[in-house]
Amino acid sequence: MQLIVIVYLLSLCGFFDFAAAGILDLPQRVFKMMETNKEQSNSTYTFSQDNLNMLQRIRKAGYPAEAHVIQTEDGYLLTLYRIPNKNGSPVLLQHGLLCSFIDFLIPGKDKGLAFVLANHGYDVWMGNFRGNTHSKAHISLSSSDSKFWNFSFHEMGVYDLPAMILYITNITSQPLHTYIGHSMGTTASYVMAAERPEIAQMVRLIISLAPTAFLNHIKSPIRFLTPFAENIEGLLYFLGEDEFLPHSFIIQLMGKLVCDMTFIQEKICTNLLFLILGFDREQFNINLMPSILSNYPAGTSTKTLVHFAQGHNSGKFRQYDYGCTKNLQIYNTPEPPDYNLANITTPFAMVYAENDWLSSIPDVKRLISLLPNVVDEYKVPFPDFNHLDFLWAVDAPQLVYNKVLGIMKMDIH
Repeated sequence: MQLIVIVYLLSLCGFFDFAAAGILDLPQRVFKMMETNKEQSNSTYTFSQDNLNMLQRIRKAGYPAEAHVIQTEDGYLLTLYRIPNKNGSPVLLQHGLLCSFIDFLIPGKDKGLAFVLANHGYDVWMGNFRGNTHSKAHISLSSSDSKFWNFSFHEMGVYDLPAMILYITNITSQPLHTYIGHSMGTTASYVMAAERPEIAQMVRLIISLAPTAFLNHIKSPIRFLTPFAENIEGLLYFLGEDEFLPHSFIIQLMGKLVCDMTFIQEKICTNLLFLILGFDREQFNINLMPSILSNYPAGTSTKTLVHFAQGHNSGKFRQYDYGCTKNLQIYNTPEPPDYNLANITTPFAMVYAENDWLSSIPDVKRLISLLPNVVDEYKVPFPDFNHLDFLWAVDAPQLVYNKVLGIMKMDIH
């Protein structure tokens, strides 16, 4: 599947249209790409500039940094990164599908959400879901074992988030002030609040950026793949039974071959992102592309992709569908149970955008109508704002983060 994805990306990015003109000097271009990251301005901080490890990279931006490895109830080892402020209230940031904690750092110390929160005195924690680049370990299972990859966003909500929240509250000796999720980071928070209410009670407020639960109205072309989810075995065969899009040298190199600014015009690569997530050229900072390519994709399980596809097909937000026979064995019903959103008491604030092709307004409104305790909802006042603009938009601090900071200061009852 990884080879299929690479070929697909090459075709979408126009690689084959440009290959004939550029193939003769390809070796020189590859060498230049490997050297490009060394040429960074002293005033610009990116996550592709050198071989510093993650903690050193945060410290290079001028912040303290810690790494904590924690264990889930089912044995997965997750890495939490922290920009500590022992006098500040703890905040947990959680990434989306195929992403990692780095999403909140890439724009730099004046624009990355983690840095913005640290600048305002919060004790910032950043999680990594099981199976991504930074949480790819288990106490007894190898990542080469299919059993390791037998999880979806359900397990992330039932096991990963509780482990993170319990650890943070134990370390800081106070409840979690705010949980901020993006995309799948929001999905897992709804699962946690529904399935583990005793953990959700330890969180003062949950803020959803690009809320993702119901997927009936997604506009992204990926919707054309979801019908294959009806044939689970066939889809798993096509996608690969275990890991989906890990962060590997091959994918990283091919991404740079396709999208490096010295090789193909920048508009071709950015149009690929826009085609999937919504068009917004004005808010996308093309200078972030090397950092994005150096860290994305971070990988996940194929089962996670299938679970999302099932949600699009069924129109429901429910547990994983194993088929009638296995559902009867696991759930004692022929169909998987819905997540009971009506019983969630944790306060939620919903932040969404008009041009988000993965988190559509009708689906967000449906979610809001079912959550009993929505304390605020906010539509970003920029019509072209898309799914990834919540992380990397040029004006994200003004359009989103100022509002988030205001919500965090609300008196929640």
